[in-house]
Amino acid sequence: MTNPKEILRAKVNLETAQMQWREMQRYFASGAAIFVAPELDLVETAYQMSEDNAPLISQWMAAGQFGKVTDEQAQVWWDADAVLWAVVVSPWVLVQPAGDDN
Repeated sequence: MTNPKEILRAKVNLETAQMQWREMQRYFASGAAIFVAPELDLVETAYQMSEDNAPLISQWMAAGQFGKVTDEQAQVWWDADAVLWAVVVSPWVLVQPAGDDN
């Protein structure tokens, strides 16, 4: 029998896509855009959010690896016409630089 956690991880992986930052402005404006540092695995991060793993998320936040997209990040990505990886963990949209657009 397949592990339900692995099914959820696979589902998250399938829902991950690259998007232009400019296409995600409404999520940023509403405060729903969450930055995931490049050193973290986006799918695993989304999975941990869906599991409400508060201790791990708090650890990432304290390390500056996870949190709401800042105005400065948004401006850099806008100016660079950046492409980011994105995945929805309702009500949040997790975004991660897709290259050197940190």
